[in-house]
Amino acid sequence: MSDSMWGYPETAGHLADMDLTGFTVEAVDGSIGKVDKHSDEVGSAYIVVDTGVWIFGKHVLLPAGTIRSIEIDERKVYVSRTKDEIKNSPEFDKDKHAGDLSYHQQVEGYYGTHRG
Repeated sequence: MSDSMWGYPETAGHLADMDLTGFTVEAVDGSIGKVDKHSDEVGSAYIVVDTGVWIFGKHVLLPAGTIRSIEIDERKVYVSRTKDEIKNSPEFDKDKHAGDLSYHQQVEGYYGTHRG
C-alpha cells in the first residue's frame, strides 16, 4: 500500500499501464466528470478530471491516493472525496503539474486535510 498521496492504493484495483482516459469519475456524492489524462509515474501518480459544465469546464488534478476504486467493466473511477471538496481544490495548472514540487505540495496539502 502506498503511504503517499501520489500513489495508487493497493485496494484501488489499478493495474500497471492501465489507460484511464475517458473513464467517468465518481465522487462520494455523484459524478464529477471524465478522466482527461493520467500518470502512473511512481511517486507522482494522478488523474486530471475534465469536469465539463459541472464547474464551468474546470480541470482538476486528483492525486492517485484519492482513488477509492477503479471499475474496469463500468469504465468508472471512484474517488474518496465529495463534489465540493473537488470543486474547491487548488486550480489545475497544466504548466506546473508535471514538475513543480511546490504545486504538488499545495495539492497534497489540500487533499491531505480533506480526507474522504
